[in-house]
Amino acid sequence: MKRILLLLCGIMALASSTCWAVEEQPITIKSNELQADQKSRTATFLGKVVAKQDDITIHADKLVVRYAEGGGEVEKVEAFGNVSIVQENRIGTAQHAVYFNKEGKITLSGSPKVLQGKDMVTGREITYYVNEDKSVVTGGPETRVEAVIFPKGKGKNDAKKP
Repeated sequence: MKRILLLLCGIMALASSTCWAVEEQPITIKSNELQADQKSRTATFLGKVVAKQDDITIHADKLVVRYAEGGGEVEKVEAFGNVSIVQENRIGTAQHAVYFNKEGKITLSGSPKVLQGKDMVTGREITYYVNEDKSVVTGGPETRVEAVIFPKGKGKNDAKKP
């Protein structure tokens, strides 16, 4: 159980740091189109979106960044369609992802899956509370929570020779 929590914490931590928590590192966002709307305080990136900061990359069909009133602080980041968040051997996928800066909460929905190496967890919704270092995976009537964890014990090749 501890390994699955570490898996979730790792993938969600990468998502939270991508959402502009690592201020020293530049953020590069590439897309087919950018729509900036000062009135609604949003920047919408459309088409084959790739957002990269340090060793973290987010892929999506659409990425909407909403800024707080009166300043440049990010209020919410929302990714739509074919979402994937990648850092080293950790990958989170979903159809929809939302990062709420004030609440310190990240939610993956729409067939969410988190992988680290061979370990995997899925459910109806995966939520990570950044400030509490806590994850919740929920199921539903048609989607149960599933975790696959590969033990890290000594194998035949790892056994000590006399």
